[in-house]
Amino acid sequence: MVAERWKKVKEWCGEHKADLFTAAVIFLVSMASFGLGRLSVVWPKKEPIRILENGKEIRGEPISVEDREVKSAQTAAVVGAKTGKYVASKSGTAYHLPACPGAAKIKESNKIWFQTREEAEERGYKPAANCPGL
Repeated sequence: MVAERWKKVKEWCGEHKADLFTAAVIFLVSMASFGLGRLSVVWPKKEPIRILENGKEIRGEPISVEDREVKSAQTAAVVGAKTGKYVASKSGTAYHLPACPGAAKIKESNKIWFQTREEAEERGYKPAANCPGL
């Protein structure tokens, strides 16, 4: 009796190999997914990002885009006051805004600073073609 049942089970398994393989793959993938989900519970928690200024943590409201633009304009004005609003190379023919890609390629020792466009053009420099805003 048991031998007959065993023979029928073996025949049925032989006829449905592809279906059994598919079912086994689905079962194993689902078990692996479940196990990874459980593992994510025990992974260490991530620390929040902290912003430090002079070694002290800064806390406050997020800065809006408008406030950020005002701050960057103020910073640019301070930088411009120390060095100039336009920069050129001693050996070049064009002047740039300090944030332009061409200005970044100029060595510090070769930089010439100007406060106005007119001042740069009087010295024989022309606006850089790859500098937006000039």
